Amino acid sequence: MLIEKEMLMAEVVYHDHNLIPIIGRFGIRMGYDDESIEELCNKHRVNIDFFLTILNVFHDSEYFPQKQMQMFPVGMLVSYLKKAHKDYLEDEIPEIKNLIGSMISECHIDKSTYLLFLNFFDEYKLELENHIYREETKVYPYVVALEKALQTGKADEATMQQMNTYPIAEYEREHENVEEKLNDLKNLMIKYLPTVDDDRLCFRILRELFALEKELNEHARIEDLILVPKVMAMEIAIKNREK
Repeated sequence: MLIEKEMLMAEVVYHDHNLIPIIGRFGIRMGYDDESIEELCNKHRVNIDFFLTILNVFHDSEYFPQKQMQMFPVGMLVSYLKKAHKDYLEDEIPEIKNLIGSMISECHIDKSTYLLFLNFFDEYKLELENHIYREETKVYPYVVALEKALQTGKADEATMQQMNTYPIAEYEREHENVEEKLNDLKNLMIKYLPTVDDDRLCFRILRELFALEKELNEHARIEDLILVPKVMAMEIAIKNREK
């Protein structure tokens, strides 16, 4: 089912409640009443085409309109990606860690394997934090500066220097696969962790890990297939202009 602007937001959420945090990143909170997607986007001054595209990307794993997404401004993409980062670091990762802590507390046998699992999760958390920090302090500001340079017709010295020393192709080569370690965490839990009394707690952790993995996969697709090619095109345009 393709999500369309005429649909009631509440009905969309009834159909796929996993979209709630995605919708929230656009400043649209629950309490949708009987308003359509179009009405809510107009009320919250949200670009409806971009909103629908992101929603459908996360709703349907086979939906990824690459050419259409490349038409959106870079600043719009970056703004969304940064809001997603905030959700990962402030909500989703802490929630999973709290659940793991509860699982360890519930364990009445040798806790050593669970503590190893927690340590492995902490290592993953640090890797994700470093990945996001590098993007938000080095990559995203550069991307926005390139877009501004094209709009104004003038690139500052810092932007030109980065384009020559650390172009987006270099970032793409170094782009870490943070989803791989998340998959290792799931396998470790499913295959090797001893059973605890409360199976529901284990299920909640796994559900959160699977949900985070899906989000990160879609997040990476937007970066790799949309943002990077757009930035490469901007770099070429600026270099040709400067000749």
